[in-house]
Amino acid sequence: MPCITAIFLSIIVLSMSKRSRHQTAMQPAEMRASLSLSSIYALRMLGMFLVLPVLALYAHNLPGAADNKMLVGLALGMYGLTQALLQLPLGMASDRFGRKNVIYLGLVVFATGSFMAAAADSLEMLVAARAVQGAGAVSAAVTALLADLTREEVRTRAMAMVGLSIGLVFAFSMALAPVMNRLIGVPGIFILTGVLTLMALAVVRFWVPAEPQYHRVHEDAEVQRAHIGTVLRNTQLLRLHFGIFSLHAAQMALFVALPFLLVEVGLVKEDHWQLYLPAVVAGLVLMVPAIIYGETRQKLKAVFVAGIVAVLVAQSGLAFSVASFTMILSAMVLYFIGFNILEASLPSMVSKIAPAGLKGTAMGVYNTAQSLGLFFGGALGGAVYQHFDRTGVFVFCGVLMLLWLAVAVTAPAPPAVRNLMFAVGSRWRGAEAELAAQLKQLDGVTEVSFSADKASVYVKALQRRVDEAAVAKLILGA
Repeated sequence: MPCITAIFLSIIVLSMSKRSRHQTAMQPAEMRASLSLSSIYALRMLGMFLVLPVLALYAHNLPGAADNKMLVGLALGMYGLTQALLQLPLGMASDRFGRKNVIYLGLVVFATGSFMAAAADSLEMLVAARAVQGAGAVSAAVTALLADLTREEVRTRAMAMVGLSIGLVFAFSMALAPVMNRLIGVPGIFILTGVLTLMALAVVRFWVPAEPQYHRVHEDAEVQRAHIGTVLRNTQLLRLHFGIFSLHAAQMALFVALPFLLVEVGLVKEDHWQLYLPAVVAGLVLMVPAIIYGETRQKLKAVFVAGIVAVLVAQSGLAFSVASFTMILSAMVLYFIGFNILEASLPSMVSKIAPAGLKGTAMGVYNTAQSLGLFFGGALGGAVYQHFDRTGVFVFCGVLMLLWLAVAVTAPAPPAVRNLMFAVGSRWRGAEAELAAQLKQLDGVTEVSFSADKASVYVKALQRRVDEAAVAKLILGA
């Protein structure tokens, strides 16, 4: 999972599910699991996003920060390193020790890091606290638990609800952070995050449904260690993993320099919401037509490349414009249009390209690349600022986007496919090969695979040709 994961793409997924002719309704327990686990996921992201627009200026005023912008950058991005190192191992550990137990541990660690950050009286202590925050990497365990608690037929909608919650938190945080900074300061934000995280323990205990006694691997949602190498050897997926790394590296580097630029043009830190609120709202609204066009007209690559160009132009505008608030606002509107297009498109493209039974593994590698981007973006952004001032940071971000643009333009367009998954009907138990053969005879079906226990079937099909109702009828034996 992940930064904002496809807020408007999630809306599209949910609306498409409502229009499906064979829609399976969520059971009350599944809806409760989806809502509660979405809130846990979103709460952790809130703790990360809420300090993003204000942390650089705060860190710059701590002891040890004088002329040390690299440590300021590390304060922003350090959580990405520990998150990248631990999110997959903790997800796998949840198979053995229980989903909720790992989530409890992760939330306690995250809360501890939040309180440490609030109490930090030096930049070095703040960097260490952010590392502890990142170590509370519960995203893989949360995803695995959600997969445990939902049936195949409704899991896409459940995962979309998680993505929607993260997107809303991101937009909310950008505008709210400067206001919260004025009211309670950055230490207060960290304390609030820690308190809310501890309250989340009660949500996991009393609201999230009990997890199954026995866990099974969900290939659509979890990483399969034996197949990580397969994903890493897929050049098309590698291009997308480089993309999410670059996008979030540039994002973190941007927020190392942007707050200082805003202060230079006369906007005090408590009023930075005057930039973030209109830029985020305009960026979200204006990207909607682009995403709908790309998904429904099979022009996803064109929209995707346009998103990279938008971010590149925005970074160039920040680097070479005069210090004008109007020009900065215009650049940031363009930035958020491009950023939101890319954040929504990338997971969709990964799912289209990944083999039917390796979607979870591909997304696990993708999420790790994203976290590494956060770390390296903060560290390198701070180092560049140290030696080349804020203009150098924007140039660095622009060069990163230019490299990504070259990679994206030369990549083949993703296939216009949909991923479907169902529990295998009792009629086909022991006759999976026959089921696969009959599915491949259906118009539009391109790939069929089964889970290791043969309880689930994963189908990749051409988006405009597949009759989803016919696929469901055959698999369920109706």
